[in-house]
Amino acid sequence: MKTGAKILVESLQREGTEIIFGYPGGVVLPIYDELYDSSLRHILVRHEQAAAHAADGYARASGRVGVCLATSGPGACNLVTGIATAYMDSVPMVALTGQVPTNLLGNDAFQESDITGITMPITKHNYLVKSAGEVSRTVQEAFYIAGTGRPGPVLIDIPKDVSTGLSADVKLPEKVTLRGYNPTYKGHKRQMEKALQLLAQSERPLIYAGGGIIASNASPELMEFAMLASIPVTTTLMGIGCIPCHHPLNLGMLGMHGTEYANFAVTECDLMIAIGARFDDRVTGKIDTFAPHAKIIHIDIDPAEIGKNKRVDVPIVGDVKAVLRDLLSLMKKQGAHEAWRKKIKHWKQHHPLKCPTNGALHPQFIIRTLSDLVKEKAVIVSEVGQNQMWTAQHFCFHNPRTWITSGGLGTMGYGLPAAMGVHFARPDVPVFDIAGDGSIQMNIQEFGTLASNQIPVKVVILNNMYLGMVRQWQELFYDHRYSFTELPPVDFVKIANAYGIEGMRVESPDDVLPALQASLDCNGPFVMDFRIEREENVFPMVPAGAAINEMIGGHPPS
Repeated sequence: MKTGAKILVESLQREGTEIIFGYPGGVVLPIYDELYDSSLRHILVRHEQAAAHAADGYARASGRVGVCLATSGPGACNLVTGIATAYMDSVPMVALTGQVPTNLLGNDAFQESDITGITMPITKHNYLVKSAGEVSRTVQEAFYIAGTGRPGPVLIDIPKDVSTGLSADVKLPEKVTLRGYNPTYKGHKRQMEKALQLLAQSERPLIYAGGGIIASNASPELMEFAMLASIPVTTTLMGIGCIPCHHPLNLGMLGMHGTEYANFAVTECDLMIAIGARFDDRVTGKIDTFAPHAKIIHIDIDPAEIGKNKRVDVPIVGDVKAVLRDLLSLMKKQGAHEAWRKKIKHWKQHHPLKCPTNGALHPQFIIRTLSDLVKEKAVIVSEVGQNQMWTAQHFCFHNPRTWITSGGLGTMGYGLPAAMGVHFARPDVPVFDIAGDGSIQMNIQEFGTLASNQIPVKVVILNNMYLGMVRQWQELFYDHRYSFTELPPVDFVKIANAYGIEGMRVESPDDVLPALQASLDCNGPFVMDFRIEREENVFPMVPAGAAINEMIGGHPPS
């Protein structure tokens, strides 16, 4: 006979778990007591939200299921933002929460919260375990659900008497089968043939690639498909890295802060092939004007996404890697679309992303300098806001899973803890967290986790003493009325030093490269406080409700 806590730890090990990010509390003491002697590595964060984000970052960088652990009540509730972040971006994660004993459920016991009810809308599935005998099967199912189909977070709520309860070993099936859960992996052949017919007839085709390419590890198939058919590729924020930045077919990111040439191409294409993308509002702008002249092929593993926001001519439900492989086996080399590619080349030459060069310290210059320095040998994590958009625009990403950011939920405070998780997934490469001075303060206590574990994350703070993106909207649309967006100056280097972390403050462009090089030369964590131009804006920018070719800071297509 074994306790539920011991069964839990053994079940996690059986699923291949190596690391857990968590924070102890009363009802999870039996679980923590088992962790004390186990081979699982536990990273003690300073706030439960950071545990969820760290598990998320680990999952995105590795492609494996991330695991976080929190106690009941406030501990479990503090995971919610991280769970919602993972849900919006389809990240495989298992969140373990403690719960009050089963005989106290529903009695408003000390530190009780209905975490399964709270997280029902933001998890793929969740469980309230009622006996120790259910633990091993529940863990097996949770990992299966989290990592298959469209990935996402699964929560397991474990009452204290389940952790201390006893059970004999339960024989588990070799293969998990769940009634009602049967993801479609293989696309319908007739639909794929229709798609190829549309492609053969098109003169201005465009691939719109999303995070599904990354999640499915389908970048090689995407590249082969694009090159065989000579189709330009534009990516969402979550799809960045699925095609190398310098590839001649790469148009960069589309949407609200996308490149001008990507948005022009969307507006003028006659065929759009959406792969692993969901037509969200930050991409489409005014939906009626998005790809207005195009037939649309939509490939996605989640049938609920197809036709949800935009009418689709050829829907293909399936895993994008499998579908692309089948399309490649069916198709022949297409025409080169020379006139279309010539037009796009003209746009790229005449509408490049801009990097100011007036001698002041500009964030675009910092990002480009970092990109030139690390090249392909780093993973870049970001917070949310202007820092995120500048990085997406100006850093040159060569490979998938080297760009980690909160897309759908846009969670400030995500980057620092996510970067910790990324390090444990990719200890072989430097990890940089690019942050704003507002977002870094959302989870700045994780400097303590960096320091105590000597996690060598390099933190780049683009410090303008504003909540930059909100201030930008106030400047452009609210007559410069900066209502509660100015932040008091903070000496981030002193804060880092207080935790035992090295750091540098940078105020001149001449000091950017030396600071970044110093961070790489440092074996541990390193914090850089870059005092950038205070009212720098992210351009181009599509105003809310506008068509994506109506960009502030851009120019009409020539």
